[in-house]
Amino acid sequence: MENTYLGSLLHLADPTLPIGGYSHSNGLETYVQDEVVHSVKSTKVFVTNMLKYNLKYNDASFLKLAYEATAANDLETIIKLDQECSALKSPREIREASQKLGIRLIKIFRRQKAFDIVTQYEKAIYSKEVTAHYCIAFGMYAQLLQIPLAEALFAFYYNAAIGMITNSVKLVPLGQLDGQDVLFELQPLISQLAKETLTIDRDLVGLCNIAFDIRCMQHERLYSRLYMS
Repeated sequence: MENTYLGSLLHLADPTLPIGGYSHSNGLETYVQDEVVHSVKSTKVFVTNMLKYNLKYNDASFLKLAYEATAANDLETIIKLDQECSALKSPREIREASQKLGIRLIKIFRRQKAFDIVTQYEKAIYSKEVTAHYCIAFGMYAQLLQIPLAEALFAFYYNAAIGMITNSVKLVPLGQLDGQDVLFELQPLISQLAKETLTIDRDLVGLCNIAFDIRCMQHERLYSRLYMS
């Protein structure tokens, strides 16, 4: 059977989408300036821990839940998920970055095709009932573009890994080939996490990452910065 969703998947998860993702390090810049991340080995540890202990229980899980709510045409649940996501993103810069990425993602795809549930979601954004988080918008569009959830999750994790590795190459700095080595070595983990997220315990969604939050808050007060968050 012909694969009809691959183009949409590649487009949705493209790290070069003009949504501003390149301008955010999600706290990595603090780790680098504090010399916690300073080599290929420590970069791989950082990215691995971010994927396993932060993304899995937060943004990736919200993607899954938003995907399922969109399939059920359940706007009320999507609004509650967005509000929950806002409450869990304690660092201001990270919360604002997620909002900016989400709004810009919607602006890109609404030009191609209108979906009623996205229109309703946008009304909730304009009324400030929701914040418009990137993971929520990504999950909604993945479902509306008929991308299988497992593939959407893999692409989401992969996109996040690319972002962190690209930032590490610039900040540590690392060689371009070093970054590609780390990305290649992480693919089995990404596949595993995508599968685990499909059946994640709802009670574990929103698991706290205190050190990550603190590093993100410290980023706001760094003496010099290359990234917005």
